[in-house]
Amino acid sequence: MTSDAFIPCGIDIAPRIIRVLLIDEDPGDLRNLRLILEGQGIEVFTCMTYEAGVRCLETERFDFVVVSQGTQAFEGRRVLDRAQQIDRRRPVLVVTRCMDMPCYLEAMQMGAIDYLEKPVPPADLLRFVRGHARGGQQAMQAGTA
Repeated sequence: MTSDAFIPCGIDIAPRIIRVLLIDEDPGDLRNLRLILEGQGIEVFTCMTYEAGVRCLETERFDFVVVSQGTQAFEGRRVLDRAQQIDRRRPVLVVTRCMDMPCYLEAMQMGAIDYLEKPVPPADLLRFVRGHARGGQQAMQAGTA
């Protein structure tokens, strides 16, 4: 059987599933974020500690990371810092229960794409994940990432 369609060897035409790492010590917030993303066909990995989040970053590949700030001590800083060390192009979104200007400024200076207050509206979360993860995927497919 022959086909008129021509697909060059080595080109994957199927869209790759977006892989997201969620790190949050609040099980309810972690569950809510996971359900929003999984409901849209996004592959989600969750960690309930910042240490586990850092280990996941070191052993797996993710298109996008969402990390909770933690307290005003900004425990999520360790995850953001390690994510940036491993791959500065990987988008990291910091979420928080209580907005804190010094933490916001530090997160943005460290390379976070944004800093949002919980509960994050589902449309906003999906807009960030799809917009930033897709851009990274396109760059990787083009060989520039």
